[in-house]
Amino acid sequence: MTIRDDHALAADLATEAGERLLKVRTRLGFGDPAALRAEGDRSSHLFLMESLARLRPSDCVLSEEATREERLDPRRQSATRVWIVDPLDGTREFAEEGRADWAVHVALWERGALSAGAVALPAQGRTLTTAEPPTLPAYDKGRFRIAVSRSRPPEFVQKLAYLVGADLVPIGSAGAKISAVLTGEVEAYVHAGGQFEWDSAAPVAVAQAAGAHASRIDGSPLAYNQVDPSLPDILVSLPELASSLLAGIRDLHR
Repeated sequence: MTIRDDHALAADLATEAGERLLKVRTRLGFGDPAALRAEGDRSSHLFLMESLARLRPSDCVLSEEATREERLDPRRQSATRVWIVDPLDGTREFAEEGRADWAVHVALWERGALSAGAVALPAQGRTLTTAEPPTLPAYDKGRFRIAVSRSRPPEFVQKLAYLVGADLVPIGSAGAKISAVLTGEVEAYVHAGGQFEWDSAAPVAVAQAAGAHASRIDGSPLAYNQVDPSLPDILVSLPELASSLLAGIRDLHR
């Protein structure tokens, strides 16, 4: 693994974790989805934790797969550098044969803001990174698409889509949804069904580096490395659509 700076490290770790997950898929197959999900979560978490402990030993880490005690470690609140990772975002999709909408997230929060991040999409063969932020697709001002959860699309997003003239596109993991905004598969992602910091930190870091809009659905900033890591709602979109989407959300919540 080549270690240059935090941007490169995030990309290297996310990519290698993804490659390892593809091997887990091949080794275990899809006959026992529960066992595949469990091994994917476990093995990717161990790889990322061991790698960060070795390569950035003075930094703290917040992982989805951490224990409750680890998440509540008071050192995290006084730290100036915290890695926020989701070893396997979209565990359900990972265990479904043929699905490519799952991801690995590696982000660095530093002194109050996200400073580096990478989202590996292993089954798609690509990693989006702050080291080389993607170029946002052009918006042609026509009807646009909003990525939503496959299993629990918020009812208000269905109403929002009708209000602003958009189509809904079900996609698996949060990382895959935000990545879809950056690669032109959709133009926006709106979610209000409950999430945590690790669900969005890395893709938001990349989105912000690329110039996309990223905020809470009321327009307030996304805050990371909080005592309570819940981050229940999010809006990521091409910058041209942010004002109309936020206005539509405000109208629906009056």
